[in-house]
Amino acid sequence: MRGSRFTMAAIAALAMVPAAGAADPLYTLDAARTLASSDTDWDYIKLEPGTPRLFIARRKDGLSVYDVRENKLIGQVENSVGANGPLLLPQFDRGYVAMTDGSLLIFELKSLKVIERRQLASDGGLNGVVYDPKSRHVFAVVGARTAESAWYVIDAATGKSLDSKAFPFRKMDDPSPDGKGHLFAPARYDKLLLKLDSATLAEKARWDIGCDQVVAVEYHAPSDRIMVGCRGDKPVFLVIHPDTGAEIARLPIGKGIDGMGIDERRHRIVTTNGGDASLTVIQQDGPDNYRLLGNVQTRPQARVMAIDEGDGRIFTVTADATFGASTGDATPAPIFHPDSFAVLAYKPAE
Repeated sequence: MRGSRFTMAAIAALAMVPAAGAADPLYTLDAARTLASSDTDWDYIKLEPGTPRLFIARRKDGLSVYDVRENKLIGQVENSVGANGPLLLPQFDRGYVAMTDGSLLIFELKSLKVIERRQLASDGGLNGVVYDPKSRHVFAVVGARTAESAWYVIDAATGKSLDSKAFPFRKMDDPSPDGKGHLFAPARYDKLLLKLDSATLAEKARWDIGCDQVVAVEYHAPSDRIMVGCRGDKPVFLVIHPDTGAEIARLPIGKGIDGMGIDERRHRIVTTNGGDASLTVIQQDGPDNYRLLGNVQTRPQARVMAIDEGDGRIFTVTADATFGASTGDATPAPIFHPDSFAVLAYKPAE
């Protein structure tokens, strides 16, 4: 009996000793709040700069406004059922929202009062909207898998439609502006990254970046580099030179990336990966030096993100779901459970 007690005590003591080489926590769950919800899917979330207002596109439930300090829902934009991708422009007191029916919703950012909901694309939903500070244009991009990807050009200050252009790709995700007159635009299924003139949308360069499903692109001004996230069977994070298209770095990330953010204070790049419920955390040691710090477990389907530039917290959203049995090669879409939609906040370990 004495030997048994000693063994159990020794095991307990060993359990309290950190394993050699164990990683320190990178991010820990700071808050989780469940909201009333339908069985809806969702897409992008955006944090209004300098405020605690997080705008959440919840499709059937519309564009919701959530206070990340108080951890509660504080507003709802009217006529926003079908919200897919919000863009927030405080300098114009405007919000622009890409809608799943192909319309563009324009509202006053401070008051949330709707100005207009205007139909742009009749044959496919809008995926997202992006602002280019050089041209002062908003670009709304069709995200449907059609033969062409249509872009619509809007005056950011007035909301007036200016132009449109079609690209010969099945699906294009949101471009990223460099603020100097260029847009870096991914063609998801063609393994391409385009460099476009932001004033005319003329193609300046086309680079085959050698990864499947190019879905996330962020131009990083301080280092003058393009950050790229790809899905596929071997999901990766790439760093691309904006002048030559040369690959500078390639690191593995979690499955199902849909969001990417940059923490300037900590010199980190973080991706949200819904496929394996993780945050991938990458350290930037310089414009050409990157290393993988690790992966943080989140929750299934948590695939989009926003980052608070002040305290470095990362926000993501998800909901409980049921997945039906697969039949052959077809994988059923998830059925989301009502009243299970959750806003999650992860804080960086200091």
